[in-house]
Amino acid sequence: MKKIMFNDKYGLTQAVLEKRKTQTRRIITCPKTFKGQYVAGFNVYKRVSDGFISEICMYDADERAFEGGQIVPMYKVNEVVAIAQKYSVAINPADWVHTKIYEDTKAWNNKMYVRPDLMPHQIRITNVRIERLQDISDNDCLAEGIKKIISEDGTPRYYVKDWKGDKLFATYTPQNAYAFLIDKVGKKGDWDSNPYVFVYDFELLK
Repeated sequence: MKKIMFNDKYGLTQAVLEKRKTQTRRIITCPKTFKGQYVAGFNVYKRVSDGFISEICMYDADERAFEGGQIVPMYKVNEVVAIAQKYSVAINPADWVHTKIYEDTKAWNNKMYVRPDLMPHQIRITNVRIERLQDISDNDCLAEGIKKIISEDGTPRYYVKDWKGDKLFATYTPQNAYAFLIDKVGKKGDWDSNPYVFVYDFELLK
């Protein structure tokens, strides 16, 4: 089983567990080399193959597509994926005391090192697609964990929260809130660069 990590500082893991976040985007990147050859970039082709819309092919300096140089999503439709949480959060302290398997102190404090089969929560991928980051819709911003409130005058506002539940940023459009969030959980400037992303829809299993 694979694992997936959501940002804790901005409350995204908790949003998944509360079923408020049902979607995630991952920027598509390509390696610098493929079979010993320099990779100049990739093209996105719109096609339907095995239910997955679009195909990504890497190309060389002469803009020739590499045979077998497709970039595929990390997760597939119907795949069950573990939600990564550091052992100190995910594991009952009583189990830690009596089980040597958790003695990896890196995993105790860093979810990057945890074993997927030990995680108490999983999601199932329900859909995968490709789009530009800035093509995100209003509804998809909410599915990404952006919160919506209606003010006393009836005006909707959208905001980003941190792990403590404090409001960090509020705006009148969901895209502005998501742009703030993506530049915090990724690299500053990701929103403006408008890269291609894999969009994963998912449902919480437990």
